[in-house]
Amino acid sequence: MHPNSRKTTPLRLAGAVGALAATLLLASCSGGPAGASDGPEGKLKVVATTTQLQDFAAEVGGDDIELTGLLQPGASAHHFDPSPADLLALSKADVLVVNGANLEAFVDSAVQASGFSGKIVTAADGVDLEAAKEITKESGAAGGDGHDHSHAGEGAGGDAHAHAEGETHAEGDAHAHAEGETHAHAEGETHAHGAEESHSHEGEGGAEAGHSHDHGDLNPHIWTSPKLAEGMVNEVAYGFEQADPKHKAEYQERAKAYTERLHALDEWTAAQFARVPAAERVLVSGHNSMTYYLHDYGIEFAGSILPSFEDNAEPSAADVDALVAKIKEKHVKAVFVESSMSPKLAQTIAKEAGVKVVDAETLYADSLGKPGTESGTYIGATISNTQTILDAWGAKTDKVPDTIN
Repeated sequence: MHPNSRKTTPLRLAGAVGALAATLLLASCSGGPAGASDGPEGKLKVVATTTQLQDFAAEVGGDDIELTGLLQPGASAHHFDPSPADLLALSKADVLVVNGANLEAFVDSAVQASGFSGKIVTAADGVDLEAAKEITKESGAAGGDGHDHSHAGEGAGGDAHAHAEGETHAEGDAHAHAEGETHAHAEGETHAHGAEESHSHEGEGGAEAGHSHDHGDLNPHIWTSPKLAEGMVNEVAYGFEQADPKHKAEYQERAKAYTERLHALDEWTAAQFARVPAAERVLVSGHNSMTYYLHDYGIEFAGSILPSFEDNAEPSAADVDALVAKIKEKHVKAVFVESSMSPKLAQTIAKEAGVKVVDAETLYADSLGKPGTESGTYIGATISNTQTILDAWGAKTDKVPDTIN
């Protein structure tokens, strides 16, 4: 098992629930009612799961929210146990932001244990998941064969870069923005999500009720594509608007500004990889976490060290031998390790294959870097990933334009 793996178990959850109950009792005895806001009055209390969602929530919410993050930098949603403090924050929250797409197996039990009764915002609902499944299928477990590598207008977001003024945000069109509107919904209209069933989470027991931790035919790492991230950000903004209508205009304005930066990030990243011959754009990663990023920028996926969407799977000896052979066959220049993984197996495989391993400047897929560092934001981490890959391939990157920063 992966050294950082921490499977959620009934025993651990029971301990956390017991500690939470004691904490709530102390709060009650001290005169503070359970669930009362400890933060500034009038702010929307938001809890977000992954570090990427925490960044999206902060960008959209600004000073109008009080934000608590569950996962810390370097942690992975594939193996996470909420602490009593996490459950306490969740019990007080107005909004819980989750990735969805069957990523966070811990959410249902955490919601039930904490007594959370607010609004659940599922960021994946802003993405065309049927198209994402097709991308997952095309990428294959060790392939990349069958990729359509053209860049313009692609991705699971549908029409990827439509920004015409006055357009409405059609569901499945990740980049269309109505003037002054980040997510066009008629007053009183239900929020239809197209490819994935629409869920009303008010007072429900969890974001992924009835789902086991089985990703099936959908890679859940949808945020790795800046195009898909736009749809996720718009979904977060829409959720905040519904929970806090008083600040709707502010949420829309911030989401519009941020998605424009994501659009510029996507264009810059595409331009960097376009200068590398297609035959040389081949990548091996720690686990199968970069599917949508690779698809967007015409990079062939030769395989991963761990044969899974999760970063706590265990490869067999046959898996390792097959990957070494693939690296040699495809003339892969380097093996990359994600920041949430141990580099030891990657170092062994790279040595056997006779290529270098990039483990000092790791890729940020499951987690962002530490706050205050370049990789501590989604945009910074994506820039870092692009620069790290191209540097290992012997290519240079242009200066990042001001429209991104």
